[in-house]
Amino acid sequence: GSEMPLLSVPKEVAVGTAMLGIAFATGVLAGKRPFGTPKSSKNFIGKSSPLWQYILDHSLREHPILKKLRLLTADHPWGRMMVSCDQAQLMANLVKLIKAKKVLEIGVFTGYNALNMALVLPDNGRVIACDINDDYAKIGKPLWKEAGVEHKIDLRIKPAIQTLDELLASGEAETFDFAFIDADKESYNEYYEKCLRLIKKGGIIAIDNVLFSGQVLKPRRDDLAVQSIHRLNEKLLRDSRVSISMLPMGDGVTLAFKL
Repeated sequence: GSEMPLLSVPKEVAVGTAMLGIAFATGVLAGKRPFGTPKSSKNFIGKSSPLWQYILDHSLREHPILKKLRLLTADHPWGRMMVSCDQAQLMANLVKLIKAKKVLEIGVFTGYNALNMALVLPDNGRVIACDINDDYAKIGKPLWKEAGVEHKIDLRIKPAIQTLDELLASGEAETFDFAFIDADKESYNEYYEKCLRLIKKGGIIAIDNVLFSGQVLKPRRDDLAVQSIHRLNEKLLRDSRVSISMLPMGDGVTLAFKL
């Protein structure tokens, strides 16, 4: 498709992005009400900072239907769970860069990130999108259709571990190019291990919320979500199966490149 022109991001985007500048999707797979969501929504630059606005003004190229979905999501009571728009754009750019055809997404919410990736996939490309609740996805589904990419998004409503096990059992190990993990934090290690088996060599696993609003600096013993993320962060540092980059974007995202 044709490239979108640079989008000017005035106040209306600032409204959406101020809410969504940090990716909070914790516990979408756990049920209807998210849990373990960080209380603070502190961005590294500061979501009200002129510098943050400058970044959006000078880098965000947002498809009109993506923008429509982002603003719809911003009105949702749990709108802050959506991945930040600049981060979703990076995921789509990575998908395009490695010429991905098969993508996994664990934690869908309203489907902004799934739509972003579907837009850059070839016509025969697929996003296997995992969630246990399609109430939120119903917000995005009509817009997937409007964007002409509904056929590229295979939404599977069941525990993601079950979907990943089914993919492995059906012989799809090492057939995926990219995976995005953004669901209940307690299961992150299990998601990572299964995605690592499903991803090809040279493929990428993106893991969201790895900084958890800075709570990883002093994880409370009773906070299983933060403890799980901190343990995975320590494990990834020493994991010889991948090379990694941890980026201070949104709520922190680690890119793991399978060797």
